[in-house]
Amino acid sequence: MHHILALPILFPILAGAVMLILRPAGRRHRNLFLMASVLLTTAFSLTGILLSYRLGGDALTCVLVSFSTWLSISLKIDGLSMVYGTIVAVLWPLITVYSILYMEHEGQENRFFGFWLISFGVVNGIAFSQDFLSMYFFYELMTLSTLPLVMHAMDEKAQYAGRKYLVYSISGASFAFIGIVFLLNYSSSLDFTYGGILDAAKTVGAENTLLVVFICAFFGFGVKAAIFPFHGWLPDASVAPTPVSALLHAVAVVKAGAFAVARLIYYGFGADFLRGTYAQTVVMTATIVTIIYGSARALRTPHLKRRLAFSTVSNLSYILFSLTLMTPGGLAGGLTHMVYHAVIKITLFACAGAIIVKAGREYVYELEGMGSRMPVVFGAFTVSSLALIGLPPLGGFAGKWMIAEAAVDTGESLAYLGIAALILSTLLTTLYLMTVIVRGYFPVGQLDMEALETIHDPGRMMTVPLALLTALGVVLALCSNTIIHFLQMVSLGIV
Repeated sequence: MHHILALPILFPILAGAVMLILRPAGRRHRNLFLMASVLLTTAFSLTGILLSYRLGGDALTCVLVSFSTWLSISLKIDGLSMVYGTIVAVLWPLITVYSILYMEHEGQENRFFGFWLISFGVVNGIAFSQDFLSMYFFYELMTLSTLPLVMHAMDEKAQYAGRKYLVYSISGASFAFIGIVFLLNYSSSLDFTYGGILDAAKTVGAENTLLVVFICAFFGFGVKAAIFPFHGWLPDASVAPTPVSALLHAVAVVKAGAFAVARLIYYGFGADFLRGTYAQTVVMTATIVTIIYGSARALRTPHLKRRLAFSTVSNLSYILFSLTLMTPGGLAGGLTHMVYHAVIKITLFACAGAIIVKAGREYVYELEGMGSRMPVVFGAFTVSSLALIGLPPLGGFAGKWMIAEAAVDTGESLAYLGIAALILSTLLTTLYLMTVIVRGYFPVGQLDMEALETIHDPGRMMTVPLALLTALGVVLALCSNTIIHFLQMVSLGIV
């Protein structure tokens, strides 16, 4: 039974390799193979998660590769794995359906969907890793598997974005690896353990060194979470096809960075070891700066996808700020925003991609009057924008409320400054998203009616996933009590 944990990782990787090797000529057969592979992977993931929840995380473990008695690539699903793994399993199939129609105008679909499937398996590997070595292995593989997706167009902009993504990611991973080496030296095991794995006897006299190492590892993993000043790769990666942007910003890369930071703080160094130290001050200050910086840049950016990219820079640091509170409430708040932001941001990017495909317009000032011409797309964009702003009872409100509540509970002045940053960021978010909505529904000046007549919603392969994603966001918001209760149990180490 324990081999069920390996299936959501190995199966899509093998399926992607098959697509890259065989390169099916018929679009219909390729799409059927793609969807069958994605849906089976999701089924394997959710089955493993449900079994682990019912039997307990320790009941199901799997060793993929063993290097020695204490070093291996191993799998186990705990509470944090359930949260991230479910996000990946639920959202990946929906955006895959969307991408089938979208990629028809991009070309090279076999190569694209081959690496798409491989990336699915690799991200599942990050979610279901049992220890830091396993997570780091898949973390590095994620860079390599998503790089061809970022560089898909292979034009000058795509190649530049790919090189930048690679340099940032490898450099960040190098710093993260330093943290893993020190964790190995100052603990008896690299297995994820709620509360941390440091051996108190070994850390005596080395506390300052470990705090410096933690800061290095935080920013190392934080590169993928777009922490300032190591965020520069993310806006440039917006040249990738929109389905890739949606995954980068909502499910795969940036969420993997936040997930790794949560592991580092709460399952590695330990919140009790870090709380109240200068290391906490350094990393929390960085998240506060990023929250304001990302929102301000989003407001100043006229390109729609880049505006959403800077929005991601800001919102990922909502999560990181909450994690750096280093309390169970902070972990619960960060996970809450992770869940809701994933659904919201993948919908917003999917809307932006639909506008690009059907209207050929990429800038905010080009969207005048398009709300009536693309009612499904702009309706989904409007609901998701209001959710990201934090209008209750939509999902963004729950995440921000949980984060602010956790910050107040700490009683720390820097945490209060973080709350002020959240408030200012919410105001800026309102401005940069409502500008798009107002232009779409309430145009100003003379419109080119002849050009607007040719614009309409895309086909059902794109509009149905958009509608489902929007509905999913609303349903999750209405079920926020149940979701938050589960996330609080995770944050206390009960699940």
